[in-house]
Amino acid sequence: MSKTPQNFVIAIVGPTAIGKTALSIKLAQHFNSEIISADSRQFFKEMAIGTAVPSKEELSAAPHHFIQHKSIKEYFSVGDFEREAISKINDLHQKNPIVVMVGGSGLYVKAVTKGLDYFPEVDANIRENLNLQLENSGLIPLQEQLKTLDFEAYNTIAIDNPQRVIRALEICIGTAKPYSSFLTNSEKNREFKTISIGLSADRSMIYDRINQRVDIMIANGLLEEAKALLPHKDLNALNTVGYKELFAYFEGESTLEFAISEIKKNTRRFAKRQLTWFRKDDAITWFDYETNIEAIISHIDTQIK
Repeated sequence: MSKTPQNFVIAIVGPTAIGKTALSIKLAQHFNSEIISADSRQFFKEMAIGTAVPSKEELSAAPHHFIQHKSIKEYFSVGDFEREAISKINDLHQKNPIVVMVGGSGLYVKAVTKGLDYFPEVDANIRENLNLQLENSGLIPLQEQLKTLDFEAYNTIAIDNPQRVIRALEICIGTAKPYSSFLTNSEKNREFKTISIGLSADRSMIYDRINQRVDIMIANGLLEEAKALLPHKDLNALNTVGYKELFAYFEGESTLEFAISEIKKNTRRFAKRQLTWFRKDDAITWFDYETNIEAIISHIDTQIK
């Protein structure tokens, strides 16, 4: 009997603004493959500029999936993404043994490559109580509570996302154990092998690239995009860096100059958390963001063989 050929997912990860999209397109073109986006901010069709959705030219350079396929009004969880992405990858593997996946949302990448961790059921009243605290006192006291109960989770989850903070807190409170203790790293069986490529740079270079990207977003019309979304600002999808700071400006809580500086600061913090998350994965091979594409393809070819 002939051996069934191995299927592969090439996962491109790293901090925001590092060049993951450009690399993913080059790899998809080289392997005549298609791209799965694992960027949870790019799922929503109403958010394009502030989430750095690939340009029309980039989208036409290689087939993309999970880009602007949902509305901000639709609920789309990481579990939903896991199921749909695995199904799509299995379909794509019928045509080509290689699929490229790209994204900076660590939990979404992990959901596809390794599967999600199991969390026990906890009393629904805990979440209700935490939501009430959020409504009455804001996010900062909840962040501080998580910092006390689970410092590791505080440093790795999307700490500016109330839903993630409340999820971690309800597990801490409901089980009397840290949320992070349930991150078992036990992997689900997948019908493919993952080759993980990380892009990085010196921190100052990452921060410079972020600052430049924010300036480009503003020049490309981020203010107009955010203003149109202001009526929906309470939706979870819009509790996102680049939008919430401008919502505060529109409502007279800050100047435009301050809002833009906050977008840059909060994006830099996000990049730092991304690196903290990805650096814990020993399976990732890291390359400088300026590495020649041939060197990366050579590494992938070696892994495939």
